[in-house]
Amino acid sequence: MTDSTYVLITAARNEAFYIEATIKAVLAQSLLPERWVIVSDNSEDETDDIVKKYSASHGFILFITTKKGGGTANFASKVHALNMGIAALRDIHYDFIGILDADITFDPNYYETIITNFHRNSEIGIAGGFVYEKQKVIFESRPFNTTRSVAGGIQLFRRACYDSIGGFVPLRFGGEDWYCEIMAQMKGWEVRAFDHIKVFHHKSGSLKRGKNKECFRQGCMDYDLAIHPVFEILKCIGRMHGKPVVLNGLIRLAGFFCSYFSNRKRLVSKEFIAYHQTQQAKRLLSVFSIKKCPPR
Repeated sequence: MTDSTYVLITAARNEAFYIEATIKAVLAQSLLPERWVIVSDNSEDETDDIVKKYSASHGFILFITTKKGGGTANFASKVHALNMGIAALRDIHYDFIGILDADITFDPNYYETIITNFHRNSEIGIAGGFVYEKQKVIFESRPFNTTRSVAGGIQLFRRACYDSIGGFVPLRFGGEDWYCEIMAQMKGWEVRAFDHIKVFHHKSGSLKRGKNKECFRQGCMDYDLAIHPVFEILKCIGRMHGKPVVLNGLIRLAGFFCSYFSNRKRLVSKEFIAYHQTQQAKRLLSVFSIKKCPPR
């Protein structure tokens, strides 16, 4: 295919258990990337050795590391690592740029299929598949998968879209993927996840951090991304069915309102805040609007 060159960036921290499977999944692709930059974010396990082994025998894999001790203990460190990878692509021609987490696998035609869908619709700015995670012994679709949003670990950007949004913002509590989607939509691009294309996620970061801490972090993230308080309350109520019942939603609300009442400065622009909250208001109106009675 013409105009189908793509590059990948992976920020990896202590991913020795999974990253080799991810590397093998990329090497098996029917359409290989022009360059794959894997940034070790101060890994302390065998991640670096595994990546070095493959980069030595595959010229399109570039391995770089952050400075020892330079990592930060929050989600912004991932963005700093990604930005290091992007900086290493200055001299490479590409039409698409993808983020790939180090614990993902997919079928050999994954990227070729996604790029084909980009060509079918010139309005798509960000695309990807549906994420499946292991539930006991089988992989099942994540509960909150939607065709309107692409999981951050597999986002593939049309380069024109990525350039228009200005890249990632290093948010302390995460949400850089969500930020990019909102910015893309603000710039007039479509975001599309294809439910017939499966992506397998082999690890859950939320389990590693603990459910309560993860819920609190998500509330802090929602504040950073300018969720309106009313929208946040309704969203958390809608998620109170998760075990333990009610508690997850309350903890997420606590994270949000701790940030809200502390008036913590947001890193997103006023334009972003206005657009995002306007879209939320439209969604609320569409849900709660009452049809007018027909004229008599």
